Amino acid sequence: MKKLLSVAALLGFAALPGFAQTVTWQVDPAHTASQFAIKHLGISTVRGQFNKTTGQIQLDEKDISKSQLEVTVDTTTLDTRIEARDKDVKGPNYLDVEKFPAMTFKSKQITAAGPGKLKLTGDLTIHGVTKEVTFDVDGPSPAIKGPGGFPRRGASATTRINRKDFGINGGGAFVGDDVDIIIDMEFIQKP
Repeated sequence: MKKLLSVAALLGFAALPGFAQTVTWQVDPAHTASQFAIKHLGISTVRGQFNKTTGQIQLDEKDISKSQLEVTVDTTTLDTRIEARDKDVKGPNYLDVEKFPAMTFKSKQITAAGPGKLKLTGDLTIHGVTKEVTFDVDGPSPAIKGPGGFPRRGASATTRINRKDFGINGGGAFVGDDVDIIIDMEFIQKP
């Protein structure tokens, strides 16, 4: 009986937050924004966002390199504030959301890049094409207790891609090739 209690105490001790290796956090779609910015005619920047982003993070506080992130952006939720432009960008000249309704990112490597900064390298899939990219990340923030009592954290990730590398060739000279992708995430830990 003593041995059983010792094992139970040890297991309970290992389950304490300070001793946990990896903790799962869910991306909170209601408080996450996936955005892009691209030049129009080389003189102005057009911005848009996708209204639904989901995913999860396996966060290892002791060794960030063991952490993993997977994010899915619903490309059918594109919003540039102009209906005709949204229809065009969702169509076959650009994202072709009927064939490719999601953009995904799956991390392969996470490294520290200074206080509160990370480099997040992984596979980005857009328009059915997968390329390795690196996001610069601010965060994750320290955990706070949010509504409902669940811990929450946040981070912001940015990268620049060439849209033609992903087979998005519409727009000719009217639309720039470089696209900035910005994902402002809030994630939540639920039991």
